[in-house]
Amino acid sequence: MIKPFMSDKDCANLLAIVESCHKIKSFATNIWDAEALADDEKSLDAILMNFIVIGESVNRLSVELTSSIEHIPWDSIRNFRNIIAHNYFGIDVEEVWQIIHNDLVPLKDQTQELINLNKET
Repeated sequence: MIKPFMSDKDCANLLAIVESCHKIKSFATNIWDAEALADDEKSLDAILMNFIVIGESVNRLSVELTSSIEHIPWDSIRNFRNIIAHNYFGIDVEEVWQIIHNDLVPLKDQTQELINLNKET
């Protein structure tokens, strides 16, 4: 991977993404399926709030960074944040559950990799 341009602001936002990914995984630890997540209002609210933080952090990343890293679905992350923020009562908890279990760890790992690349300078 070619080292992308990364400002201090980009690095701070990437760190916020990693931290929110950790929080989401932690909040979902003792929840076994989407139905149980829907029944656990506190955990669901905490998880959704951290998805909003992830989306906001992505929105704050520089165009230079996001355009140079094409394997991370920046637009999908932004769009998911918008769905949560603007259609809260229409959230598909099954979709949230699938994202937690299929997409969250790869996002955290890819984001951490970008942070580590920046530290290598």
